[in-house]
Amino acid sequence: MVYNHKAIEKKWRERWEENPVNPRLDDNGNKKQKYYCLDMFPYPSGNGLHVGHWRGYVISDVWSRYKLQQGYYIIHPMGWDAFGLPAENYAIKMGVHPAKSTAENVANIKKQINDIAALYDWDMEVNTTDPNFYKWTQWIFVKMFKAGLAYEKEFPINWCPSCKTGLANEEVVNGKCERCGAEVTKKNLRQWMLRITKYADRLLNDLDKLDWPEKVKKMQTDWIGKSYGAEVDFPVEGRDEKITVYTTRPDTLYGATFMVLAPEHELAKSLATPETKDAVEKYIYEASMKSNVDRMQDKEKTGVFTGSYAINPLNGAKTPIWLSDYVLADYGTGAIMCVPAHDDRDFEFAKKFNIPIVQVIAKDGKEIENMTEAYTEAAGTMINSGEWNGMESAVLKKEAPHIIEERGIGRATVNYKLRDWVFSRQRYWGEPIPIVHCPDCGAVPVPEEELPLRLPDVESYEPTGTGESPLAAIDEWVNCKCPVCGKPAKRETNTMPQWAGSSWYFLRYVDNHNDKELVSREKADEMLPVDMYIGGVEHAVLHLLYSRFYTKFLCDIGVIDFDEPFHKLFNQGMITGKNGIKMSKSKGNVVSPDDLVRDYGCDSLRMYELFVGPPELDAEWDDRGIDGVNRFLKRLWTLLMDSKDQDIKATKEMIKLRHRMVYDITTRLESFSLNTVISGFMEYNNKFIELAKKEGGIDKETLETIAVLISPFAPHFAEEMWEQLGHTETVFKAGWPTYDEDAMKDDEIQIPVQINGKTKAVVSIPAEASKEEAIAAGKEAIAGKLTGNVVKEIYVPKKIINIVMK
Repeated sequence: MVYNHKAIEKKWRERWEENPVNPRLDDNGNKKQKYYCLDMFPYPSGNGLHVGHWRGYVISDVWSRYKLQQGYYIIHPMGWDAFGLPAENYAIKMGVHPAKSTAENVANIKKQINDIAALYDWDMEVNTTDPNFYKWTQWIFVKMFKAGLAYEKEFPINWCPSCKTGLANEEVVNGKCERCGAEVTKKNLRQWMLRITKYADRLLNDLDKLDWPEKVKKMQTDWIGKSYGAEVDFPVEGRDEKITVYTTRPDTLYGATFMVLAPEHELAKSLATPETKDAVEKYIYEASMKSNVDRMQDKEKTGVFTGSYAINPLNGAKTPIWLSDYVLADYGTGAIMCVPAHDDRDFEFAKKFNIPIVQVIAKDGKEIENMTEAYTEAAGTMINSGEWNGMESAVLKKEAPHIIEERGIGRATVNYKLRDWVFSRQRYWGEPIPIVHCPDCGAVPVPEEELPLRLPDVESYEPTGTGESPLAAIDEWVNCKCPVCGKPAKRETNTMPQWAGSSWYFLRYVDNHNDKELVSREKADEMLPVDMYIGGVEHAVLHLLYSRFYTKFLCDIGVIDFDEPFHKLFNQGMITGKNGIKMSKSKGNVVSPDDLVRDYGCDSLRMYELFVGPPELDAEWDDRGIDGVNRFLKRLWTLLMDSKDQDIKATKEMIKLRHRMVYDITTRLESFSLNTVISGFMEYNNKFIELAKKEGGIDKETLETIAVLISPFAPHFAEEMWEQLGHTETVFKAGWPTYDEDAMKDDEIQIPVQINGKTKAVVSIPAEASKEEAIAAGKEAIAGKLTGNVVKEIYVPKKIINIVMK
């Protein structure tokens, strides 16, 4: 009987459909302990899945099936992140309504995902565009609004001219739109914001709770960007106003010879004198056309002098006030004090515009003559700093905020780079924001009992580019009555970002038919949180940060009793085309899994997805490699067919190899070294084939062990192998095998015997032989060559025997 992947895989798909392998209860009718393994759910692209998408899904399924073999009930759901820019942009490109294109794409990708033969429970399926789902997305927003976490604000935001919508800072990568790659500009718009900054400390501190890659923790730590320093108030000369700056180096205040404001600062225009007015207004306009990333790049600094001065509150010195686009309005106070002697950027600016440079920190207290670059060493002795002269800067850095506070010129402050989340989008395909604008009552939430507020069906859904959502043109939907006073009012027309549904979807899977609650507390306590989350690292400061924020909020209001969503995180690397180029339809390098499944079978493709390289690293795809995996399965099948009816008795060598295999495969799997698991199977298969030639076959227990070990990786193959060995129940009830360290040991070992360090013979001795026994065996083997006086006998256990002679 030859290995026929098509027949075997079809047979077991049908069998699993009739008899699922992941029951909630054990054989005694007791609930099994849950293990929740989750993929980052896909957005239903029109391009379908390529082999790169398979990688993450295979990894999560291998881990799920491994946990199933350990006796857990596996929660392994799948759903669709179907609202937002990716789906809408695809619909516009194809000239179809996003509701239609999304439904078609979901159906296509679901078929492709089923080809993976993953353990997905489709009864738990969710779709973010389903009103029964987004009812709860809107409910969370209403709860946040009532808690003061959702608010409106008009300010300059990142604007994508191609997607024609506002973007959160996290959605801008190197000055470009994270989705379409267009250069991002600025636009002043009314926005809904979520006060994620209120959770900054918890988001930062609770990273210590998580079993996540250090790289991701560092990315979130840097994004939150907590720093300690002081806010210092600089009076404006001749005016009853102050400019407040935030600095992490208040110890350098005596060296502040100028200050720079962001062009968007509220005082920027009014500080201009008649002589500088035109230049200031021109500069402010030019800065508004640049993205934050462009402004922060390390290129030649630009700026304009306002003509006004501030007063240094410590020494009374006049400090010229400049505008420059390297200062951002949304970080700190939008104004900085500049200490050119100790900051590279300030030094460059001061040199360009001929501004004085005063050194206030010096190594060993010695001032540098004719500075050619900033002195940026963190520590040193204070100079040119009045009463602070002679103090160590490291000590003063900690004390200065409190000194400033005592003098009434500022205050000790903690600052964060994290900004509140820009939550509204000027697009059609998203969750309507459940707010009504009333002339008398202001912004009023839609009553919870009236949710979901359904997205209306429209013909014209293309973005307007004006800053208004397409929903604004639907008068019959926009015009409504105020839920509080009953007077005429208007609905909010912006929609939520694509991250809204994905920030909490993992909670809904376990109670997706509940129309009374987001998730029942009983099911939440029993089945949540997620134990293992698998997906790409590109979501480190978007989805993963937002999900942590949502989870903490829902914990605070009592929906759930945990405040971190994902206990363990694994980020798989990307599968690329030739030369490491990302797979994309436009580059013509997409490899579809469909033909490979047809030609080689699902199990071969699953194993090759893991074999291509360490799962956490990017790997270049080569179709030819799947041949090797397919040959391995065929050779293992032949070994099974040749051995299963031979009634082979296990030899010591078979038992030893079996236990070593269990140890090696388990150890590699636990450490997520999945590529070496596959190579390990190949190595052991070769050893068993050689042993079978000598012994006439392999014993049944060893073959059964192989079937169980390979079941997470090649489930159809394992099931058929298990059945061929005489079992009537699924292999997934077998339980993960254990190993015996004693059984893994060699009975005898081959040891080289040396005279004066030169090998003269090789002797076979018991693995646990004593030194005396080993030396005796070694001397016997070289008896005819022992012609001198033996001065020393050396035995390095299990390595060498060395006889030293004169």
